[in-house]
Amino acid sequence: MRKRTKARELALQLLYQADVTKTSAKELLKDFFNLNANKDEDPAVKDFATALVTSVCDYLSAIDEKISQCATNWQLNRMAAVDRNILRLAGFELLFREDIPPKVAINEAVELAKKYGDLESGKFVNGILDKINKTKNQAV
Repeated sequence: MRKRTKARELALQLLYQADVTKTSAKELLKDFFNLNANKDEDPAVKDFATALVTSVCDYLSAIDEKISQCATNWQLNRMAAVDRNILRLAGFELLFREDIPPKVAINEAVELAKKYGDLESGKFVNGILDKINKTKNQAV
C-alpha cells in the first residue's frame, strides 16, 4: 500500500473514532501512534496522517457546510459515520489542498468507502465529492 493511501486510512480511523466517541481528534492523535498496531508506522505516513487529521479539525465547519450544501436531501448527522468522515477527509483535500489532484482525492475516498462502508458507500461518496469538486470555487 502506498504511503499516502495508508496515511489516509489511518486518518479515517482516527476521525471515525473521534466522531463515534465524541472526543477531539486532536486529543486522540496524541496516543494514536503509540498504540501497538501503529507504533512502527513509517514517519512519512505518520506525518501525513497527522497533518490530515489536524487540518480536517481546523477546517471542520467549512468542510461540513460544503458537504451539507452538496449532499442534497441528506443531513450530515444522518449519514453513516464512516461515509461522513471519508467525505470530511476528501472534502478537505478537494477544498484546501491544491497539491493533491481532485481525481486522486476522489479515487482514494471511493476506495476507502468501498473498503470500510456498505455496498452503496462508494457511489454515495463519489457523487457528493464530484459535486464538491465542481462547486468548490463557489462560496460555502
